[in-house]
This record gives sequence, structure tokens and C-alpha cells, in this order.
Amino acid sequence: MDDRPRSLRAMLAEAKDTSEIMVDLAYAAVYFNDPGMADEVAELEERMNDLVQDMRAVCIMAVRRPAEAEGMASVLQIISAIESIANAAVDVTRIVTHRLGIPNELIGDLSNAEEVSHRVWIREGSHMAHRPLKDLEITIQCGMRVVAIRRDRSWMIDEIDGDFVVVPGDVLFLRGSPAGIVRLHELAAAPTWDPPMSAPAGALTDLDRAVDVLVEMKNTSEAAVGLAYSALALRDNGLAAEVRHLAERLDEMKDHLQLWVLRAAKKDVDPAPLRGLLQLASAAEELGDQAAQMVWLITDDRGFHPIVKLALGEADVVATQVPVAADSSVAGCSLAELQLDIEPGFQVLAVRRDNRYIYRPRGSVVIEPLDELIASGPQEGRVRLAELCGWAVIEDEDDPTGEFSLVPLSASRTGASR
Repeated sequence: MDDRPRSLRAMLAEAKDTSEIMVDLAYAAVYFNDPGMADEVAELEERMNDLVQDMRAVCIMAVRRPAEAEGMASVLQIISAIESIANAAVDVTRIVTHRLGIPNELIGDLSNAEEVSHRVWIREGSHMAHRPLKDLEITIQCGMRVVAIRRDRSWMIDEIDGDFVVVPGDVLFLRGSPAGIVRLHELAAAPTWDPPMSAPAGALTDLDRAVDVLVEMKNTSEAAVGLAYSALALRDNGLAAEVRHLAERLDEMKDHLQLWVLRAAKKDVDPAPLRGLLQLASAAEELGDQAAQMVWLITDDRGFHPIVKLALGEADVVATQVPVAADSSVAGCSLAELQLDIEPGFQVLAVRRDNRYIYRPRGSVVIEPLDELIASGPQEGRVRLAELCGWAVIEDEDDPTGEFSLVPLSASRTGASR
């Protein structure tokens, strides 16, 4: 876990995974008001800085002819955007580390999220200690999935397999339903966790409106980053255009939030927490801007180095786009019923329906035939996701880019029986 990857492809994949974890943990640090989680983001920033420096050096050394310069420039732009996403995550944590404060109303609204990030320290004598991850069945027990592990100063962000044995002192970073955190603490023998209390309901104030806008900005910025990586991996112009649209929406929402904050400041409201709102809004807008910078390579049809697609295909979390067949097992079911985040471990970033997108769909969204799911998850779960949607994956073993095609499950079964 200590060795940094040497190839540009591996480093780019790790940087992508690290930036997403940093964003998740940064928002979680605010949600839990946890300085320790903010410190984890700062430590990941140091790791990211090393990766960025090494990647830029490799890019410069790799260009041998002028014809290669444009393609490598696209890689440098993506590296710069990933670095800025990581920096924006650090900006989010300053609300905790600099004690800027945020209104209690925001904590209450964030507690309604269907997925949150969390960390837990494994203690000696706990159910988790000295056992491999596959035996713990964390996704079944808690509805959460492990996205990273820290052991002392070493991090494991990719290649976390079921055979990894958890030992006392390990810190697990997970993402999933907030309802599973209590059970997670029990399994790790961690202190009892009490969820944040929502603010009492009352008349809608200017501050409430600002908080509502900020929660939407948080969700939109996370969706923009996830869809940007998906657009690059899938080389999808439609997704890239949607990312640009989300970035524009974030600009508009920031303007609205600033207006509500200024109005709230005129009234009998403690101004201290308002600084945190403005800080979060700026960071969320920056995340959207950097997501748009990444997909600019697609929307403007710029030179696109093949190593980008290879790297994103090797990332711990890969993007995939799967249509829903009419006779599939997912058609007619809600996302809450399907629990795709548990089996096969994929998070649905968006649902494309009638040439429009439903971003970060909630559990109540019912999947319809002819929908397209844009999802991210472990590469080993991609085949199962396709099967649930009514397709068999046909991979070209000779294609280093990992291209694959989909055929109806019924056709693949007929062919196999012959």
C-alpha cells in the first residue's frame, strides 16, 4: 500500500478515485462536524499533490514529437481539473477546521440524504477485527460499502478485495445509507453514534431558503463530478453537455444563495454561520466548474489521449451506461427495491429518459423500460448490472481499451444452448 503507482495510467486512475473520496469525506466532515474527518481529507491532499507532480513529470517526458503534444495536453488538463476538485474538497473542510460554522437547519437537511460517507476505526475485540472483508458482509449488514482503508500512514484506495483482512487500528471509509451507521459502530466496537438532530419546523425564512439552495448545490456538484468522469470514460457527448448544464445551474444557484444570505443577515440572525454557507457555495460552484473543464475536451471535440479512457477504465470505480430492456428484472421496480448499491454495488448517477436526465435519482424513482442507467461501481459488478437490465456483456479480450457490447440475455442463452 505504500508504493505509489509508476505508470501514468495507474496514477490517473488513483487520482480520480482519490478526488471523489475527498469530496465525499469533505461533505461528511461538515455533516458530522468532525475535525478528524477533515484531517483525513488534508492527508489525502498530500497524497494527491504527490500524484499530480509525478503525473505532470511523466506527461512532459512522454512527449517526443510535436504531433503528440495535443493529446498529452488533454491529459494535463484533466490532471489540473482533478487537482482543483481536490482543492475544492479541502475548501469545504475549512468550515470545520476554521470553525466557520453552519446553521443547524443545514445539518437537518443533509441528514435526509440517501447516501453519506462515514469512517470507523476498528478496535481490538470487535466483530470486524482480524477478519477478511468478504466475511463481514458490510453491505448486507449495514447497507454501506468500503471505498478506502487507511492503515497507519498508508492508504488503500483501489484494489480493495474481499480477502483483505481488517486489523485493529485500521480506519475504514464507507459510503451508504445513514441508517446503517449505528450497526456499523456496533460491529467495529466504536462509540455509539447518535444522528444529528433536525431543526424544528417553522415558518420558511430567508435562511431556510439559503439552506435549501445549498443542499441542492451540494447534490448538483457531486452529480456533476460523477457524470464528468462518466462522460470521459464513455466518451459521451450527451453526458458532457449535461455536465456543462449542471455547471451553469450551480452558477445560478450561487447567485440565489448569496441573495438569501444577504437578506437573512439583515434580520435577527447570528451572522457567524452564514460564513460557512458562503464557503460551501463557493466550493460547490468550483466543483461544477472543474467538472465542466474536464468535459470541454469532448464538447469541443479536442484531441483526446487514449490513456484517459484506459485509466478511467482501471479506476476502482468504473462508469457504465446500460439501457433497460422491457423484459428485464429491473423494469417497473424502484431503486429502493432494487438496492443496486448493495448488489452489484453500483450507484446510479443519472437515469436518461426520453432524452432527459434524472440526476442523482432517489429511491422512489421507478425504472421504466427504455430508460438508460448511468452508474458507477466496481468493474466486477458490471456484468451483473447488465444482466439485471436484460443484457449479456460480450467483451473483446483483444481490445486493450476494455470495449464491450451488449446482446439481449435471451439471445445469448439461445446461442449458448446450440
